[in-house]
Amino acid sequence: MSEPISVHVEDSELLLLTDLYQLTMLEAYWQEAMHERATFSLFFRKLPTTRRFMLACGQQHAAALVSQLRFTSAMLERLAATGRFQPGFLDWLAEWRFSGDIWTLPEGTPVFPNEPLMEVDAPIAEAQLIESLIMNLVQLETVLASKAVRVVMAARGHPVVDFGLRRMHGVDAALRGVRAYRTAGLAGTSNVLGGLRHDLPLSGTMAHSYILAHDSETEAFHAFARHFPGTTLLVDTHDTLDGVKQVIELLRQEPELRVDAIRLDSGDLGELARGSRQLLDAAGLERIKIIVSSGLDEHKIAALLDQSAPIDAFGVGTQMGVSADAPVLDLSYKLVEYAGTPRVKHSTGKVNLPGRKQLLRRTSADGSYLGDVITRRDERIDGAEPLLVPLIRDGKLDEALMADADRARERVAAALNRLPDRLRRLAPREADDDYPVELSPALQQLVDSR
Repeated sequence: MSEPISVHVEDSELLLLTDLYQLTMLEAYWQEAMHERATFSLFFRKLPTTRRFMLACGQQHAAALVSQLRFTSAMLERLAATGRFQPGFLDWLAEWRFSGDIWTLPEGTPVFPNEPLMEVDAPIAEAQLIESLIMNLVQLETVLASKAVRVVMAARGHPVVDFGLRRMHGVDAALRGVRAYRTAGLAGTSNVLGGLRHDLPLSGTMAHSYILAHDSETEAFHAFARHFPGTTLLVDTHDTLDGVKQVIELLRQEPELRVDAIRLDSGDLGELARGSRQLLDAAGLERIKIIVSSGLDEHKIAALLDQSAPIDAFGVGTQMGVSADAPVLDLSYKLVEYAGTPRVKHSTGKVNLPGRKQLLRRTSADGSYLGDVITRRDERIDGAEPLLVPLIRDGKLDEALMADADRARERVAAALNRLPDRLRRLAPREADDDYPVELSPALQQLVDSR
């Protein structure tokens, strides 16, 4: 009998969600008795051209997950069946536990090139094995949160709802994306499982199919409003303004029905919003809000608001769900120290900063961000805040720091007010827009000595 069909990875399988070379290197370390402590740093070298900062997201949850990972007997049997690994090595894997330390930026921290989002200090085999999983988890949520926060900024306080489930890149992205959206400041999601799991309010209307399944728009509107008092009605299946007129007539005939909003999903959204607002206000229905969707991104939202379009909320799907303009962040997870000796990769264009590090953020008297300094781990600078925190110590999760990860949404809202104005612009980045990030003299000396 074939195995049941599945569309997800079980937590008990996550240590197999790795690249083959991680396991072959582990066996080589085991054979060579290389068990000294190593430090790996997670960072990116360049911002996408359409980003002025990235929003670090997922790193604390990824670190917490690492502390729970184990090889089960079933996993080891599957590895043994490949014929690639020695029995003694698989026996050693059976005892594998993460026993090291993981330092992370708090969730929702604005981050810039070469700054460590995370540093892992552990025996080399432990730190090496988690590379692929860590990069996958942090890459996705950081990319999606960084796109979503631009949409939130463009909306200027108007609620934004996630409509992207159907076109996102797999069910895992659609589910974890909701956590990134909550961090970025979205008001809701149409994704039921994502909203329930990540505590983001559920929001949605109806599809055009519901309208078409009835003999008339009015019949569909009447039925839906009766089933769901306070609902939002989709008015653009045929003619948008005619649909608005039908809603007005329905409420005139049955004022006990409660409709809280209409949704526009096609056409010239700004012009249709103005026309709809005029019709609703003339009918004394000023309380009914206007929600728009249809191919929106941060630039289209900003343009609509620049035109003073009377829009109350935005539903954003594909462009945000796949971060269409910048779908990839070239994260790197590099060995920067082994057995107490700093290590450097010298490949052209791919040099890393050696040694264990800390990230310090300088602020002005009013709390605005002035610039960052990447330092050696134990350095401190007066007036600069150390951002990397030890979430995992000796394999144990700091529950208090992990609870602080749930404050990510508040942290993002505060950080946006502290960023320099030029970093909050939506236009592509220019050379003089770069946020200042420097190396401390001690770290620069270490770099030069390598």
